[in-house]
Amino acid sequence: MGKPTGFLEISRQDRTYAPAGDRVRHYSEFVNPLPENVVVQQGGRCMDCGIPYCHSGCPVNNMIPDWNDMVWNEDWETALETLHSTNNFPEFTGRICPAPCEAACTLNIEDMPVTIKTIECAIIDKGWENGWVRPQPAREKTGKKVAVVGGGPAGLAAAQQLARAGHNVAVYEKNRRVGGLLRYGIPDFKLDKKLIDRRVRQMEEEGVTFWTSMTVGEDIPAQKLVDHYDAVLLTGGSEQPRDLPVPGRELNGVHFAMEFLTQQNRRVSEEPLGNEKDILAGGKKVVVIGGGDTGSDCIGTSIRQRALSVTQIEIMPKPPVKENKGLTWPNWPMKLRTSTSQEEGADRDWSINTAEFIDDGNGNVAALKCFKVDANFQKIDGSEFEIEADLVLLAMGFTNPVKEGMLDELGVSLDGRGNVLADTDQYQTSLPQVFAAGDMRRGQSLVVWAIREGRQAARAVDEFLMGSTKLPR
Repeated sequence: MGKPTGFLEISRQDRTYAPAGDRVRHYSEFVNPLPENVVVQQGGRCMDCGIPYCHSGCPVNNMIPDWNDMVWNEDWETALETLHSTNNFPEFTGRICPAPCEAACTLNIEDMPVTIKTIECAIIDKGWENGWVRPQPAREKTGKKVAVVGGGPAGLAAAQQLARAGHNVAVYEKNRRVGGLLRYGIPDFKLDKKLIDRRVRQMEEEGVTFWTSMTVGEDIPAQKLVDHYDAVLLTGGSEQPRDLPVPGRELNGVHFAMEFLTQQNRRVSEEPLGNEKDILAGGKKVVVIGGGDTGSDCIGTSIRQRALSVTQIEIMPKPPVKENKGLTWPNWPMKLRTSTSQEEGADRDWSINTAEFIDDGNGNVAALKCFKVDANFQKIDGSEFEIEADLVLLAMGFTNPVKEGMLDELGVSLDGRGNVLADTDQYQTSLPQVFAAGDMRRGQSLVVWAIREGRQAARAVDEFLMGSTKLPR
């Protein structure tokens, strides 16, 4: 390593955030990058580990110690090349990944892991600033045609890999713009959508064709793709939201989280909502049901829309503030985490179940009837209470891909959870010519896992088409 004793001599420094009072006034990113010289110093903190557990902590198997060392030696362009060798879109993961690599860092035993995510983001941002990120069109074309259905991170990663392998790749996206939940689910204050547009332009120059506002199984028969293309890769995500079928669910003001988040992202990008009725939090008492990332995004968006109050409830018990490293490291620990959106002013409570949504007499939600649950999620007698609410957002995760349309038409086999059945070696469905990757195969997961599966599926498709492949796993 460039600085074998760096972890002893250099203190951990990470990016900071704009004050909450300032950042809630807009929808722009609010992370303050570290100065370049500080990032270089942070790269020097990477230890000469006998076993770098950050490798196994990272789903895309980023070669983290390598590019940390390159940053320490200020070889930024080689660091970018090394980073791109395992991750097509580090500007996405460098912003929104929860960084399981840092949880696996040896220095995390002392709660001072290397700032891997920050260094990753600095490398790719510097690469774009200096013009080092260029299109890489294939030198030779194979003549093979591949359709990728779904323009989220899995589909984009697969499309780019396949195009660079020389195939003619077409991405079919049901929305007006490409990006999937990167564009329509994650708020702009966490991920500027210009970053997606920049990558799409690069991929177009590499030969990828994008067909937007095109729902496969509705606007175009799925079988037509199977007949026209040599291979079809399904990367449509896991979009069936988990519902809460309790009395009052039909009341006005009770919505799925994605209905709310998608609208606001479209407003920011000046994309028309069509005939959709506005779902807005301004001046309302908002209750978010679900304690994950989607729930957190609902909080930040509600606060920016000037909600009167925001309360987040979760059926799971409150996690410990600090994990027991002897039991958890180097794995991802279950512990209390507070997002930037939660810091902006939300009340949070755990071990809460909802029994009923209360009608105000005019068909609108007025409150929630709730109760406390024990460790077995059973009701605690006498724990009933009510929470006032004008807007309820259901952010309880996603159960499986939407089956109506494409999946029903194709008739591909599903697993026990309703996901498209395919393994992680061949990514092949029950139809030999059809493959699946990302949340559509795996179930709801992280963007970094989607990128991993997209890359691996591209390798499988390339091998299927050509008999061999040089694409990495």
